[in-house]
Amino acid sequence: MFLGIEITEWVGYLASIALMISFMMKNVHTLRTINSVGAVLFIIYGVMLETSWPIIITNVFILAVNIYYLTYKRFKN
Repeated sequence: MFLGIEITEWVGYLASIALMISFMMKNVHTLRTINSVGAVLFIIYGVMLETSWPIIITNVFILAVNIYYLTYKRFKN
């Protein structure tokens, strides 16, 4: 516990901050990269909540889409 907040909550806050920052990016590559970090943090958060499947499933999907577009664009260009 740090500052009265459990580590699980810190992970959730960091994930939220990463997603908010990602949506402020103008460059799509940067947006998807930072958004992927947020998705990974949300997956970890979902596991830390004793397996919250809605959080995990949604963010695995978001991460997969981001990886697909980051990889597809990289090999396309």
